[in-house]
Amino acid sequence: MEDMNHGMGGNEPGGDGMMMDQHKMMMHMTFFWGKNAEILFSGWPGTRTGMYVLALVVVFVLGFMVEWISHSQFIKLGSTRRHVAAGLVQTLLHGLRVGLAYLVMLAVMSFNGGVFLAAVAGHTLGFLLFGSSVFKKPSAPAPTSSAVYGKASDLPVE
Repeated sequence: MEDMNHGMGGNEPGGDGMMMDQHKMMMHMTFFWGKNAEILFSGWPGTRTGMYVLALVVVFVLGFMVEWISHSQFIKLGSTRRHVAAGLVQTLLHGLRVGLAYLVMLAVMSFNGGVFLAAVAGHTLGFLLFGSSVFKKPSAPAPTSSAVYGKASDLPVE
């Protein structure tokens, strides 16, 4: 019971609510702005601006890919037979989507404001292009009740 804080910075000089590891690298526990952040991997992107921009692009693309996989129809719904291969492809795509989504979540947990905005922008653009009705072709109208049941609807027509 010597050190109850386990390096949480509570009683340490300059603790300010940030965690300190053995290398004295600070991990922010609140949002901050700046290029000096660790995103996903130890030491990445480092302190260079170009690498930070690359990290933002990677997070943006990850968020975009999550939306693309979420809203893409890789297997046709109208197939008459269910194949094991189709189920395996669906399962693999689901695993890929969840894995990418967790990577985006972990990147956002760096608490860097730029990373957060890049993740939100990637998800937003991906949804706009693949999930919203803006760029979707109108589908065939649903069959009316008279076509299905041979009689008109009991509801009044306006």
